[in-house]
Amino acid sequence: MDNMIKIVIDTIGGDNGPAFCVKGAVKGLENNRDVKIFLAGHKDEIEDCLSEYEYDKNRIEIIDASEEIGLNEPPVKAVREKKDSSLVKGLSYLKDGKADAFISAGSTGAILAGGQFVVGRAKGVKRTPLAHLLPTSGEPSLLLDCGANVDIKPEVLLQFAEMGSIYMKEVCGVANPRVAVANVGLEEEKGNALVKSAYTMMKKDKNINFVGSIEARAIPYGKADVIVADGFVGNVIIKLYEGLSKMILRELKGAFLANFKSKVGAMLIKSSMKKTIKKFDASDKGGAPLLGLKGLVVKIHGNSKENEVISAIDQCVSFVRNDVSGKIIKGFENEEE
Repeated sequence: MDNMIKIVIDTIGGDNGPAFCVKGAVKGLENNRDVKIFLAGHKDEIEDCLSEYEYDKNRIEIIDASEEIGLNEPPVKAVREKKDSSLVKGLSYLKDGKADAFISAGSTGAILAGGQFVVGRAKGVKRTPLAHLLPTSGEPSLLLDCGANVDIKPEVLLQFAEMGSIYMKEVCGVANPRVAVANVGLEEEKGNALVKSAYTMMKKDKNINFVGSIEARAIPYGKADVIVADGFVGNVIIKLYEGLSKMILRELKGAFLANFKSKVGAMLIKSSMKKTIKKFDASDKGGAPLLGLKGLVVKIHGNSKENEVISAIDQCVSFVRNDVSGKIIKGFENEEE
């Protein structure tokens, strides 16, 4: 049991309640024989949900929490005052070495605050970005920051590029990740002051394979493996991406069911369409890790169901096995704070 990868799942805060977290945890154990899961939340509710399943009792443990952190609470205040919340207790397990990773669908602000104040930033890391894999026509691209840091300096964007490169090498197996900065044009002189300064820094950095700027319309075609942006721009990109994907899939479904001919056509291409739709299914990509902390913290969507929980568990296993957090820490330990 000592060699197990230990993952805490926060069962409070998601839109769908603890049932989906518990279901995802049980199914996640089936995929990973060397994983133990701690379910943080209200003990009675978790036990109720667990009673529906057969599972290895030695591989699931409950962290009882009497408090909750709501979506509309001031994040820093809530993290500091609600010590018996599932989020703070779960993060404390990570900080104290009782767990290797933490997953939550709760308040993004509280997760960010908890990551900073409970787990702590790695030495030399200026800001901790949320990183998210985006589906493309080729292999997925990593976008960071997705909303953790709205106002940043050029040297922070450079660090995001270095963190993203480590992630893509170690988790996705990309040998020499192409790094691009999100911009309004391809020319070096394009963009605001932040992007232009960061562009110059990235061009000189020998630790990354910088390929220049990338426009938003090129992102779905996989023109870069790592895309860096401040949290404002990154959050706009990812939310437009998600909304557009859902809208297109909904319209396609409507078109296929419009009449008898279209239904026959849909049946003929059913298997091919399933593969395409799966490729653009966000629940298959795991969550958004908060990079640059002393431990692995992963944010999943508030409306996550069991599939995203399962994917996040698989993601954490890959992250821990490849010691991505350790490699980021090592890469930045000599950086100036």
